[in-house]
Amino acid sequence: MSNPIETNDTSNKVSAIADNLTHKSISPLKKVPLDEALILIYDYDGILFTFDLESETIAWTVKATDSHTEMCANKVTLHDGVLYVPFINGEIFAIDNQTGAVFWKSRIGNSPDQIVLKDQIPVINEGKLYITSQNGNLYALNTKDGSLLWNYKLDSPNNDIPVLFFDNKVFTQSGTSFYSFEANTGKLVYQKTFEVPIHGKPVTDGENVFITNEKNELFALSPNKPDILWQFKFDENQQNVKERILCKDKKIYFASQGPEVSSLYAVDSKTGAQIWKTDFKDDTIEYITEESDNIWGYTRKAKLFQIDLANGEIATETKLTTQPISNFEFPVDDSLFYYSDAALIQFDLKTKDENEVYLRTSIKDDAYSAYVKIIR
Repeated sequence: MSNPIETNDTSNKVSAIADNLTHKSISPLKKVPLDEALILIYDYDGILFTFDLESETIAWTVKATDSHTEMCANKVTLHDGVLYVPFINGEIFAIDNQTGAVFWKSRIGNSPDQIVLKDQIPVINEGKLYITSQNGNLYALNTKDGSLLWNYKLDSPNNDIPVLFFDNKVFTQSGTSFYSFEANTGKLVYQKTFEVPIHGKPVTDGENVFITNEKNELFALSPNKPDILWQFKFDENQQNVKERILCKDKKIYFASQGPEVSSLYAVDSKTGAQIWKTDFKDDTIEYITEESDNIWGYTRKAKLFQIDLANGEIATETKLTTQPISNFEFPVDDSLFYYSDAALIQFDLKTKDENEVYLRTSIKDDAYSAYVKIIR
């Protein structure tokens, strides 16, 4: 295991991001009741706020201390009424969901002009927060005050895939390596090296762990030893699964992208056998999620789709007039929320209406990503 705190490599002053982590406790962390009238919006300019769906007003707003560019590029975890928020400048805040008050702030390095945290969502279990960064480290923080519990120097400096917590272990990929760590101590259980970089989010069926490489292979691995249990090759013209992968009921569902066809696959988690495959021709699947035994998602050409988990058949397909750039959130009624470049949209599943719930005052051309979360 690496030393708990490492200093910056001064030989490379331009691109090096310091490994050290600083933290500031502002008030004691506590469980907070949920304000269920709120929906959290992590806007694509990097500003975090909650919108009250009943009064149609902004409840509170939180920003990073500094940032060289307007960019969200991360996601938020809600645990015991506390929102854990990574910012691209390396800051992580613990925030009261009701008021926006900050319990603590931590910061990886001290670089206002570089992206330190990207495409991350804090993974929380038993008082620990796990996250990887663009300085090549996996960090475990204490959720009470944001202090460092342990860190580990990974193979690659660029880490933009969330980790997996499973079986009291933390799994992550970095470069051509896949790692298993003891979650409490950071002790390395194993490091498996592949020929091709591993670039898919690790997922589990409750027994084993599954990852994809940056090309067209899906691997099943044991959580305790670096054994490949099986591997599945999908279309050689497809790749780039990244976070478009999930497990349910001993099946793995993932979307791959190709120059002409993007496909959604269902694979048996025990055997690696393909169950079904659904193609999207002349379009690219950008996002998938599971809700009520269906896979929901959208494509680059703003097509919203619903696919039956059992057989891969497309149940509904809608050409949207607004392009989603966020995840989907499903309230209790027959609708779903997503964020576009212009507004928070509530899509009515019956009428297919795209209702603007919150409208931005300006629109940026290069919106990278946003994130929405119903407080519940």
